[in-house]
Amino acid sequence: MEAFEWYVPADQKHWQRLHKAIPGLKATGIDNLWIPPGCKGSSQQGNGYDIYDLYDLGEFDQKGGISTKWGTKEDLVKLVKVANDAGVGIYWDAVLNQKAGADRTEKCQVVEVDPNDYNNANKRSAIYKILGDGKDWSKFVDKEKGNYDYLMFADLDYTHPEVEADVQAWSVWLCSQIPIQGIRFDAIKHFSEEFLKSLVEHLDAHVGPGWFLVGEFWEDSLESMTTYIRNMGHKFSLFDAPLVYNFSSISNNPNADLTKVFQDTLVASEPYNAVTLVMNHDTQPSQALSAPINPFFIPLAYALILLRDSGYPCIFYGELYGIKDPNNPLPPSSGGKVPDLCLARKLYAYGEQKDYFDRPQCIGWTRGGTWDRPWGVAVVMSIAGPEEKWMDVGKEHAGRIWTDLLGWERSRVTINQDGWGLFPCPDGVSMAVWVDETAGGRDRFGKL
Repeated sequence: MEAFEWYVPADQKHWQRLHKAIPGLKATGIDNLWIPPGCKGSSQQGNGYDIYDLYDLGEFDQKGGISTKWGTKEDLVKLVKVANDAGVGIYWDAVLNQKAGADRTEKCQVVEVDPNDYNNANKRSAIYKILGDGKDWSKFVDKEKGNYDYLMFADLDYTHPEVEADVQAWSVWLCSQIPIQGIRFDAIKHFSEEFLKSLVEHLDAHVGPGWFLVGEFWEDSLESMTTYIRNMGHKFSLFDAPLVYNFSSISNNPNADLTKVFQDTLVASEPYNAVTLVMNHDTQPSQALSAPINPFFIPLAYALILLRDSGYPCIFYGELYGIKDPNNPLPPSSGGKVPDLCLARKLYAYGEQKDYFDRPQCIGWTRGGTWDRPWGVAVVMSIAGPEEKWMDVGKEHAGRIWTDLLGWERSRVTINQDGWGLFPCPDGVSMAVWVDETAGGRDRFGKL
């Protein structure tokens, strides 16, 4: 789970909030938390992408105080210990592309290349390339805009050996301070993939292998994403941006074709390297990459990432706890059912998957269960009102009665002797998640 949203209050208590939430999140089926950037930003209101000091985790009195926006280092250490003790891993958000909040300015030789940044000396807006020996745009970045080395703030130059050595040393130091299980790398389109390869090798050599690594490579070009994964030797996962755009497009088009929801997506092309999602802090309303998803479709989208057999799903803090945007506050989405969908994944989404993507506005699939998790699940969804679909859940379920664990569809389905059932989809909500009414764990739903 991404354990924050952009507008979490800047009260320096977020590590404490997450600390208290760990037991409930673990019970829901959440096994890893992607926490926000824990390094000191340029102010106590900054989310950490305005990074100031890699080595200050909320320990030193600078940039307005000791705490980061999220809390003190002491709070962070307590959170991580409680999480690890509960079997919840921590993924660090590493912001390595830029620095912000400089304490002073200095002059250097530059040439203006783009009128979109700022020169403090002459008060002009422009992007400037620094002149000097070895100074050039990185050749190992995304080719969007010709060369997307520069993104924001003061860009770090990983061709400089001292910069590379400092960040490699920091990565080992971080792991000595905070026991993490994975890293989310911010803005990887904009800094050298060659450096990132060397950083991962450095971590493997000095801390140990086995990291989960995911990069923010926000791109609607599937070819660019798959090329990056190949270049990184398939050791990296990427967030499935094309899938988010498909969700947005389908949810806002009454004539959309649901059978094409996975068309041209990363999860369809590289299922083992795709982190699937519905929303994150960049795509939530009012943010730069906002991809509006019609509210009725959000639970359908979560079923599509949580209850299928491909991809590594990441749910969003704002869907569980609401979004605190002062100009557009939003309650928890999906009628509070996202935790139930997470629990359904944990308890029932196992075994062979059978797809019924046979009608443009009504699709379904089943998971037959396994020997040790035998219950299985059937999902049917529609974007055109009430529907029903014949689906096979397996002969081993013959004679059993299945019901919608979300409680949105009130009817009961009896599985016939061949293992098939006619599963209806309710009007209005347009989704039902069917499970044997006697399945283990059914009493845990609606309480999270």
